[in-house]
Amino acid sequence: MKGIPWPVRSVVAGAAGTTAMTLAYATEHRLRPQVRGSLDYDDSLVPGEIVASVLRLGDVSDRGDAELGAALKWGYGSAFGLWHGTLRRFLPEPWASVVFGATLMGATFTLFPVLGKTPPPWRWERDVLATSVGTHVAYVVGVALVDDLLGGSLDPKTRGPGYG
Repeated sequence: MKGIPWPVRSVVAGAAGTTAMTLAYATEHRLRPQVRGSLDYDDSLVPGEIVASVLRLGDVSDRGDAELGAALKWGYGSAFGLWHGTLRRFLPEPWASVVFGATLMGATFTLFPVLGKTPPPWRWERDVLATSVGTHVAYVVGVALVDDLLGGSLDPKTRGPGYG
């Protein structure tokens, strides 16, 4: 599959990472049946509320917030794979994924409090913080693995100009 252009490969990898994150949430919900509702802010209506606020949609139902949140998750999750693909053009693994994950967590820890009016991450409950970090690790690993499987070799000799 060496002929896949890196931007296409990156978006597909982003979608695969989003799938991995979704499966991580589903698994945690099964392992923690005593938790009613959301496991963290990504797993709540907050992402949809952020979209509704940014787009100035006014009052949106919970169902609408859930749908907007799903659109955000799949759209942003797929497109954010482009950042990993860009990093892979300049950095070998695991450094590309470390920078990618740090960027992702930085966005999560700042955008939820700023746009979603959540507490800052140092005030999140430990289980919420652990879930957030764990599900984002699943996303990063999913993106990196699929990028590699689709042709983004982990060999640092294949990075740089002309890579991809």
